[in-house]
Amino acid sequence: MMYSQHRKKLFDLFEENKDCILFFSGGTVARRYDTDFEYPFRQESNFLYLTGVDEPDMAAMMDCKTGEYTLIIPRRDTQYAVWMGYLYSPDEYQKKYGPDRVIYADELDKELKLRKPEVIHSLPAAAGSIKEMGFHVETGELGGAMAYCRTIKSEDEIRCLKKAASVANQAHRDVMKAVSPDSYEYELKALFQYRTARNGMMHLPYSGIFASGPGSAILHYVEYHRKLRDGELFLLDAGAEYRGYAADITRTMPVNGKFNTLQAELYDIVLESQEKTIEMARPGNKMEDLHLTAARIIVSGLRDCGLVKGSIDELMDKNVFALFFPHGLGHFLGLDTHDVGGYPKGTKRIDRPGLRFLRARRTFEPGMVITIEPGLYIIPALLEPSFSDPGLKVHLDVSRLSQMMEFGGIRIEDNIIIRENGPENLTDVPKTRSDIEQFMTSEPV
Repeated sequence: MMYSQHRKKLFDLFEENKDCILFFSGGTVARRYDTDFEYPFRQESNFLYLTGVDEPDMAAMMDCKTGEYTLIIPRRDTQYAVWMGYLYSPDEYQKKYGPDRVIYADELDKELKLRKPEVIHSLPAAAGSIKEMGFHVETGELGGAMAYCRTIKSEDEIRCLKKAASVANQAHRDVMKAVSPDSYEYELKALFQYRTARNGMMHLPYSGIFASGPGSAILHYVEYHRKLRDGELFLLDAGAEYRGYAADITRTMPVNGKFNTLQAELYDIVLESQEKTIEMARPGNKMEDLHLTAARIIVSGLRDCGLVKGSIDELMDKNVFALFFPHGLGHFLGLDTHDVGGYPKGTKRIDRPGLRFLRARRTFEPGMVITIEPGLYIIPALLEPSFSDPGLKVHLDVSRLSQMMEFGGIRIEDNIIIRENGPENLTDVPKTRSDIEQFMTSEPV
């Protein structure tokens, strides 16, 4: 039912042009370079959104004139069955996925010639094979139409997001309980994946960040080999995926279970910025306004603890906040971790430090699902050049910051549904300092 509703939503956008076909190509199996090693297959998100088909080498077409949905399957031989498993007949595919018709891929040319569409709308990656058949293919509209459809989540989609979040929440708790000096990042990554796999979630929505010490200031850290050390922070940014729908959660915790004074000061700054911006995640507000609110809270907190100097307006105007908070506040969440829809047609990026990496710039509407993830980092690559910049160093306590180059970073991320009556938070992992410390140091139940 969910997928038929998605197809209707898309059909409605093309009702003025009835003489057209919407053509989609599904994903294929990826292999490691020039070998026969196959990576686990994960369906292309637009195709999954419309069909629910989670098998490789498929395609689909939707006839705007008749409303008919045709699933296009590969014609496989017995050798495929020997190596890869059971061969399904067209009738079995029809029962399994519910298309109106099923045809083989080698019948597509004949099928299109019978229909004689005026135009075939396709995403750019799928256009080549249709053009080779001699049909007029338009690739400029379907991507925007799909983004429009996927941006507002149905309640069926939200149930999938909630299922992913529930497992990711528990996996985060598992890791938070296991973090200790002398554990390794890769051990904690394995523990997280064990929890998701035990719940049947074999795909991860992204590789995850399991970063300790200075690595927690690397925004997309991928090393995983470091031993955690007493007195450091550990940053865990990881999620789960259910029926293609993602959870994306971040927590930062003290390796020894107790925040020291500096860690506590900076952690509370990030937490305040997150709590304030979550409250602002309501219809009618914009992501960039939330981002600037978070940035202002962060730079104000840094001034209060003496790491930066000057008026808040001046620190904002000179983009001092971006030295410590260089990424966007959040992004859309759905079938992709960084989901589509963040930049509607004609919307441009803000060319300003700290804002140019925003993954979404639009007014919130009910049914959108976003992340809120402010951060505060000591990044040598950003701070060290600023120490010799006359316009910036006057606002920095260079002496203290120079001694903090191994500090790392803090990020807190929750998954939020925009609702008419206020934000709905899908994330319930311990988040306040007291809750984190109590959870990490309490005896297992």
